[in-house]
Amino acid sequence: MKSLATVDQPLLAVSQSPADLPAVGSRLAAYLSLTKPRLVLLVLVTVAVGFLLGARGGGHPSTLAATLLGTALVAGGAGALNQWLERSRDALMRRTASRALPSGRLSPREALSFGLALGIVGTSILLLGAGSLAASVALATFVLYVAVYTPLKPLTSLNTVVGAVPGALPPLIGWGAATGRLGIEAWALFLIVFLWQFPHFLAIAWIYRDDYRRAGFRMLTAGDLRGRMTGCQAVSYALALIPAGLLPATIGLAGPLYFPGALALGLIYLGAAARFWLDASDLEARRLLRTSFVYLPTILLLLLLLK
Repeated sequence: MKSLATVDQPLLAVSQSPADLPAVGSRLAAYLSLTKPRLVLLVLVTVAVGFLLGARGGGHPSTLAATLLGTALVAGGAGALNQWLERSRDALMRRTASRALPSGRLSPREALSFGLALGIVGTSILLLGAGSLAASVALATFVLYVAVYTPLKPLTSLNTVVGAVPGALPPLIGWGAATGRLGIEAWALFLIVFLWQFPHFLAIAWIYRDDYRRAGFRMLTAGDLRGRMTGCQAVSYALALIPAGLLPATIGLAGPLYFPGALALGLIYLGAAARFWLDASDLEARRLLRTSFVYLPTILLLLLLLK
């Protein structure tokens, strides 16, 4: 693959003047934004937890490093291709109109090449440094996110269900890298992350419902003017998450002290979803969203500390 710079305008050149450096920094920032770095960070947290729980103190640091690096590149590549595919719709949404592609800071060809390169390099690193299982799960995550979930968003509100699958696979990447297999413990982690996503995504879909409608995305909120169905769905998934969150304690993945902590977190998340159901306002949706950001890292921390 060619360099990220074009032949006519090199990214860095020996003759470059200090006045050009801000432009270089702006382009680098644009490329970085394509990877959705905050999402990548969340993915890496779940990967690391999956690895550490699977290794049980026996994993090699170099394997963990390769797993995190490879996954970061694969996730970043998926984010870039997602933005490449949705660039025309992103231009119609207020919250995404300033992204690198709609704003013209990068060309579609640059984003496509960048995303594919990250995906290929990341998968190769995983294959060589973390094993074929971790690489296969990461590749499946990449394909599901880019080639299945993203095209479904303008077609059906079930895109959220489909998108939750690649969203929940990263812990399996870590577990597979540490153990070379996927047992019930790995799938318990998958289930927690899978169910956690629904109240989280439904809150986002409600907050930005006008944006999604303007861009033509088929979200559940599009035809749910009072938010009753959206709130009901959020409560249903939060309720299902309670036993899923307790599952690690019943299969030996976590110790007995984990149980009350996971139960408390599940009830707090359910309470936030219930308040949103009773009052489908932007305020309650944002409270649910903030609660979701507390739930996942906290329950993962409990798993690490109370195993």
